[in-house]
Amino acid sequence: MPTIRFRVTTPLPPDKVLGVLTDFSDRRPVIWPNIDHDHFRVHDQGPDWADVTEGNVLAWERNRYEWNADAGEVTVTAVESDSWAPGSRWRYRLQASAAGGTQVDVTVVRTGRGLRGKLLGSLLSIFGVRVLRSDMEKVLARVR
Repeated sequence: MPTIRFRVTTPLPPDKVLGVLTDFSDRRPVIWPNIDHDHFRVHDQGPDWADVTEGNVLAWERNRYEWNADAGEVTVTAVESDSWAPGSRWRYRLQASAAGGTQVDVTVVRTGRGLRGKLLGSLLSIFGVRVLRSDMEKVLARVR
């Protein structure tokens, strides 16, 4: 069960970063290139939560998103996946930086499901910080 932690700093204000993380419109696969249109579906959504399936041909997952704008926190918990066990999760903590942008602290906890999930989990243990941080930086740069 790899646990990955990393920090990303962006000039975007916290409310804009929260908006990027919780935008479940048809733009989501454009904003997040590792999500394709064929593997993106919003099942249900409320003012501070969403039930969403997202992914691509390599892996998909149905997630429960919950967020608290005042606390600057977004939690993403896997409900169902072809690669990850239920309860695998992401946690984003957003904090305004003194420079006027946002510091995003990310914690990813993944429990592999099946052979593919265990293989992906092993790869995440080795390359996860670098790859996931780079992906997040690219997404935030894209919406600036």
